[in-house]
Amino acid sequence: MGENGKQEAAAGEERKEKSRHTFALTQDIIASALQKWGYQTEVYELLKEPLRTLAVRIPIKMDNGETKVFSAFRVQHSDAVGPGIGGVRFHPEVTEKDVQAQAIWASLQAGIIDIPYGGASGAIVCNPMEMSFRELEALSRGYVRALVSFIGTSKDVIAPDAVTNTQVMAWMLDEYSQLKADDTPGFIIGKPVILGGSLGREAAVAKGVAITAKSAAKRLNLPLKGARAVIHGFGNVGTYVAKALEEAGVSIVGISDGHGALHDANGLDVDYLLDRRDSFGMVTNLFKKSISKKELLEVNCDMIIDSSRDTGIITSLSVDTITARLFIETGRHKISQEATARLHEQGTCVIPNLLTSAGNTAISYLEGVQNNQGYYWTEEEVNDKLQEILENALTSVYDLSRKRKVDMHEAAYMTGVQKLAEASRFRGWV
Repeated sequence: MGENGKQEAAAGEERKEKSRHTFALTQDIIASALQKWGYQTEVYELLKEPLRTLAVRIPIKMDNGETKVFSAFRVQHSDAVGPGIGGVRFHPEVTEKDVQAQAIWASLQAGIIDIPYGGASGAIVCNPMEMSFRELEALSRGYVRALVSFIGTSKDVIAPDAVTNTQVMAWMLDEYSQLKADDTPGFIIGKPVILGGSLGREAAVAKGVAITAKSAAKRLNLPLKGARAVIHGFGNVGTYVAKALEEAGVSIVGISDGHGALHDANGLDVDYLLDRRDSFGMVTNLFKKSISKKELLEVNCDMIIDSSRDTGIITSLSVDTITARLFIETGRHKISQEATARLHEQGTCVIPNLLTSAGNTAISYLEGVQNNQGYYWTEEEVNDKLQEILENALTSVYDLSRKRKVDMHEAAYMTGVQKLAEASRFRGWV
């Protein structure tokens, strides 16, 4: 094996080890939440592993005439509450353990927002950036053919994830409808509106973050009018949330992007910044008076929205510099458990990603409801129902946090796992 081959093999092993660590961490979260409720160990034994892990291989004739075989997965964590629901992503470095962890995460999220589904997840190991339109269509259809006996509205509902846009979901819907003509369009979620998709899906994640942030502020008796917010990560989600908060009367006193950060105690003009972003979406590099991201998180403010891709920027050693009463986490495991505990102790309410990212799952559920009943809502109606679901979820988790004297992460995990445990108990499985 050449030097490049050795480096690739080492990188592959490193990715697998990281995936195993993530899966083990997810299992620890399940165990801790069940223990806090007082469930017996057999409940953990049932829920610590997915119900079913499907590994398939999909042969595709490439544009150059060669046949390439792609590995793919579909993981169904639990069907105690109902059919599985979860995304499918196209990514060159995804592993089986990644998908298993995501399926468990999806189960917890479904429990938190109180929908009648269990968690599922899927992935195809590929680099979509190196594939043609025709090759992506063939791969999407091949994925459905390989899994057709295990998916459907009463078994497992496939939703979009990384790279799987409305076109990919339309291909999957068409393939499935040819194989199972008697099922409803609700088997596939994230479809184009013309094929039964839901209005209101655009920016669902960002909407969820904004709704959760405003709802959390209300629970903390933090008036939005005049409040000061920092947006750490001025990308698609960050810009949407910045505008939504600004419209609610919040002063955006700081933002950051890949180049650095900006701060103005009197408030930044969000529209002005949006208009001046370069072709890569960056804006801080155009200003001379920029600061570091670390300095941004230390500015005097009431809330921080962490919508960046940075990890580990907040540690147990740096939490003392944070003055915000509210911290919105939009990425999983962005803050260590130690840092979260410290922030909780000093009075900062940290809203976990499990809550803030639930907008996509909630919209997927609402699309399925519309497909199943054959009646479709206006975008305003969808947004109202989305807001109701997410506000109820935040309230449930917040109230449990106060009642059990645990932080919001622990309360979210406890809320999500309880529905799975109780459904399993009533079925007589444990």
